[in-house]
Amino acid sequence: MAFKREDYRDLYPFKSNYLDRGENRYHYLDEGKGDAVVLVHGNPTWSFYFRHLVQALRGSNRVIVPDHMGCGLSDKPSDKDYAYTLEQRVSDLEALIDSLKIKGKITLVVHDWGGMIGLGWATRHPELIERLVILNTSGFRMPKSKRLPFTLRMVRDVRPFGALAVRGLNAFAGLATRMAVKHPLSPRVRAGLTAPYDSWQNRIATLRFVQDIPLNPGDASYDTVLAVEEGLKQLQHVPMFIGWGRHDFVFDDHFLAEWQERFPKAQVKVFEDAGHYVLEDAADRLIPMIREFIA
Repeated sequence: MAFKREDYRDLYPFKSNYLDRGENRYHYLDEGKGDAVVLVHGNPTWSFYFRHLVQALRGSNRVIVPDHMGCGLSDKPSDKDYAYTLEQRVSDLEALIDSLKIKGKITLVVHDWGGMIGLGWATRHPELIERLVILNTSGFRMPKSKRLPFTLRMVRDVRPFGALAVRGLNAFAGLATRMAVKHPLSPRVRAGLTAPYDSWQNRIATLRFVQDIPLNPGDASYDTVLAVEEGLKQLQHVPMFIGWGRHDFVFDDHFLAEWQERFPKAQVKVFEDAGHYVLEDAADRLIPMIREFIA
């Protein structure tokens, strides 16, 4: 059954906007007025993940939330019609921000793959960044003390296992609604998070994101990640807030330690009872902190 946003209207009460990217439509939210805040999601979520934060901020800020191509309400093109690489995703975000003619500087909120995508844009435009909010993500290569978890390595490297598990069984998005949280989600929230990924074709991005994880020189996105990592020094003057779910089997203490080493002046709040979906587990505490930091 195709995803119908009306099924989740009370959970996702926002107006859809689209930017044409060639033959593909790139969906985004543009809510409220004021200083701009851009929220950049990861995999396998979509703008739905930020729903509570959008509602909390749109009374005082202009809140912009794209759905990456292949995710959420954006089109889900085949490989021949879209390059599912980090470089392409940074270009998409850049095109969106350019098209919106935003006045003034931007606060950037990033989660999961949104870190690399959002910071990929930010390191190319450091003069436009007002503040950074970092939520269980990365802006650098895998820390030397960390190895990619076995399950992700299987999806990334073993074919056809990855396609069968992720595109055939929806194992990635489906399992994440249980494994990425410490507090059980309601059935409707789980359905909302996974709704766009309802068929083999519509799960293409959730697989391609994992396959695009760059571990070694020569991987498609390795040079882009290296450029982001090296560009972080341009953002050392930018105020940063780190909100971290302690129970994250990928973005764990190894990544948090790297952030703190690179940005020793950052404000840090670790939520001991939260997982990777920190905005689901700790929304009641984290969102007021983000609002205060932005204000």
